[in-house]
Amino acid sequence: MELRVLLLTPLLFFTLYLEAQVASFPKHYFRNPLGIPMQLVANLGELRPDHWHMGLDIRTDSKENLPVYAAAEGYISHIGVRPQSFGRFIIVNHPNGLSTLYAHLNDFFPALEQFVNDQQYKQESWAIELDFTKEKFPVYKSQFIAYSGNTGGSQGPHLHFEIFETKTEKRINPLLFDFQLRDKVPPTILKLALYDRSKSVFEQTPLLFSLKNTDTGYIIPKQRIIKTGLNKISFAIQAYDKMSATGSADGIYSAKLYLDDEPQVSFALDSIDYDESLYINAHIDYRYKQNGGSGLQHLSILPGGKSRVYHPINGDGIIALSDTSIHLISIYVKDALGNTSQLNFSVQYNDSLVKKDIYSQSILEFSPNTINVLEKPDFKINLPVGCLYDTLPIYYFRNSSSAANIVSAIHQINDASYPVHEAILVSIKPDKIIPEEWKSKLIMQRTGKGSTIRKVTLQNGWLKANFGDFGTFQVIVDLTSPLINELGKGDTINLSSSSRILFTPTDNYGIVKNFRVTLDSQWICFTNDKSRNWIYRFDERCPYGVHRLTATATDLAGNSITKSWWFKREPYTPPPPKKKAVKKAGSKKKKVAAIKKPVKKKGK
Repeated sequence: MELRVLLLTPLLFFTLYLEAQVASFPKHYFRNPLGIPMQLVANLGELRPDHWHMGLDIRTDSKENLPVYAAAEGYISHIGVRPQSFGRFIIVNHPNGLSTLYAHLNDFFPALEQFVNDQQYKQESWAIELDFTKEKFPVYKSQFIAYSGNTGGSQGPHLHFEIFETKTEKRINPLLFDFQLRDKVPPTILKLALYDRSKSVFEQTPLLFSLKNTDTGYIIPKQRIIKTGLNKISFAIQAYDKMSATGSADGIYSAKLYLDDEPQVSFALDSIDYDESLYINAHIDYRYKQNGGSGLQHLSILPGGKSRVYHPINGDGIIALSDTSIHLISIYVKDALGNTSQLNFSVQYNDSLVKKDIYSQSILEFSPNTINVLEKPDFKINLPVGCLYDTLPIYYFRNSSSAANIVSAIHQINDASYPVHEAILVSIKPDKIIPEEWKSKLIMQRTGKGSTIRKVTLQNGWLKANFGDFGTFQVIVDLTSPLINELGKGDTINLSSSSRILFTPTDNYGIVKNFRVTLDSQWICFTNDKSRNWIYRFDERCPYGVHRLTATATDLAGNSITKSWWFKREPYTPPPPKKKAVKKAGSKKKKVAAIKKPVKKKGK
């Protein structure tokens, strides 16, 4: 009997691994949640600010109010109405232990819509989250459950769709299920980045290589061997995937690094928890991106990176060059439907290329996987154990302020291009005596990469608040109330021709913490979908007649303003159309004749 040995090439090994992953998910269980062919705007794993995209964005042909259908049998277990974020969304639990989520909806199906509206008035809150038992709203596969829309953080009409494990809430890549999508286009690899891993990735700018696609895969043009004086290196890639030549540029599904044909490390975006989605900032070169660069995805695990999208095999992706031999590097990039691109090149250590840092100096540093504290006489910052992905230099500056509303010095600690994973506690001592009536009006402001405001707590003479970024910090007393725009002019405002009431309350520090409106002393539901405008569309709760409307806005410091108006609504009759003016006969001919009348020329 002849014994045959199957040799698994790196590509075949990688393909079999991913095919095994895909095979574990049920086929034909879920249907397309829309009634039109499925086309994607974005996929799971696409790079977004501070998170991976956690599902599919499905095209709705730039339209709203397309019917949305339950992808499988089950029951509605949860609904939410949130500003920004998902907007209006539904979660359906299914008997197979999975759940589906449908977001950016306009309206729920009528019975659910009425139930949600009743609960909003009962709780006196437009933003609402409701859980249901399986008996309340059961659904069958293909049942109409909602209309598609553009609510929440959506930037255009589409349906956001997710599949996740009901118990763990771990999101599963929907493309691992069979939605009959056609894709023959392999991922595109644009750039390769090389890092010196003898130091932090946040203390360097990577060495970048443009790539060229050839019949045998991607190469570095005119440079088959990267010669380097670095002993420890790692790589990152810039890549994207398309499902068709004219499709949107979406995220890649997986990548795997090989050294001399031996697998080292891989990442695969097959499943992600929302709790770990912030680890995208350890997956990309965060500082390079914040400073205007592209999205470089690491093929190594950072010291403080705990994301489960990475799978170490023969290490963490950091390559030690301990000899001067030429070493083959291969990187395989796949999409979720199996199309593959590969990049091949070589690296070689050369000690003549070692660069000596003649400007090296001792700099204080924050370290990952430990508690970090920086304390000054009037400033202190605490970083918890899981806060950092890699070592960071410490840059601290202090400036005094003479502004009347600032009650502390201005403290800068690093800047927002250095990522943090958990909240950092900032403590500041005031530099002046704070009157008792000001103590409830104190806020802390962080500037740099936008502005963040937090309400402070006072503890043992320190003013404290938690933040999600480094930056410049100061304590401010806020005595200014928010502003509310007027409803209209007059003692009794006539809104008969209007279909809605719109308010845009504003605050000097940008946060209106609470906005409440009553109609004839009863709470009335104003939507706040995009976090700016508050809108009430007239319904049966505001019948024709004269009404009293009262609005109150409160900011983070507790300052508030209240305004009231009388208005009336009557059945609206549009004005009759204006009659067209009747032109006199012959007027046009006379005008034309006057234009054509020759002008007598002056002599020279």
